[in-house]
Amino acid sequence: MKKSFILSVALLAGSLCGAAQSYEFKPVKGFQDMTNDRLEAFLESTVPMKTRKVAVFDCDGTLFGQAPYYLADEALYDYARRHYEGKTDSLSVAKMKVVDQLLHGDNVGVDFVKNRVRFLSGLTADEIQSVGNTMFHEKYQNKMYPEMKALIANLENFGFEVWILSASPELLYQRFCAEQLGLPEDRILGVKSRVGEGGVVTDELVYPVSQDEGKADVVRTFIKADPLFVGGNSRGDLEMMETSVGLKIMINPDDKKPEKVAGGKTIKQYWEADPNCLIEYCNDIPTEGQTYVTQEWGVKNNATNAKPSEVVINY
Repeated sequence: MKKSFILSVALLAGSLCGAAQSYEFKPVKGFQDMTNDRLEAFLESTVPMKTRKVAVFDCDGTLFGQAPYYLADEALYDYARRHYEGKTDSLSVAKMKVVDQLLHGDNVGVDFVKNRVRFLSGLTADEIQSVGNTMFHEKYQNKMYPEMKALIANLENFGFEVWILSASPELLYQRFCAEQLGLPEDRILGVKSRVGEGGVVTDELVYPVSQDEGKADVVRTFIKADPLFVGGNSRGDLEMMETSVGLKIMINPDDKKPEKVAGGKTIKQYWEADPNCLIEYCNDIPTEGQTYVTQEWGVKNNATNAKPSEVVINY
């Protein structure tokens, strides 16, 4: 009896030891030494924390490239060409009318977000996930930033919950982001629309909408934690990044356009003034030889961000 008790205690202790978190920071190849030093010190400082440790990242331009065109736009326009363009049935005519509004309206406002949802409505959730996943593998799979995948791996190694928060349709991004980043699909958040009977997606938006300042509302509403780490790449991520109570990282920040929300500064200037924000660069250049429906239909291309040679660090 005594021996059996001792054996049970020993097995329990061994099990607990085996389940203990192993904390190890691996320098991110491609990040500056200064950035890696800050990241390592920050992550080690979180080890004693007993509360939820949450990290939140924007998607397009932050985790993978958006040059020359957004994946969401290409996925929608490619789908329209394959299924609706040139047809005269009522559904095709209605969907192409939405496409026309997408092509010729403001592409950063809530109306644009609503039109994306209107275009996808009528498909099932599974079909929309498949549309996004197929487009990723056809035209974007070589655009995932290895630096950001390595950063996420470090965060998870230190016990962080990692969430993705995009202004693109949530269902369109869930499958390939979960696959590429090893995250649960329900941690991939974006513009939500109500799903009806049979899994058919409606055009009814679910608020708050993850556009500009709405991203901060999504953090508070759905993630329900003050993030310790937030990453973005543009003006649209500013309010979300300011929810961080720890570190922030800005990828390929714009240094040309003054932003009213940034007090007339460029996004790079704004975040350079924040001592808790790291600025890094990832290579975002068009894939040679790739064609895009988005280009053929006259949409202005996104800026190319070739990684500056002076910040390429090899370990």
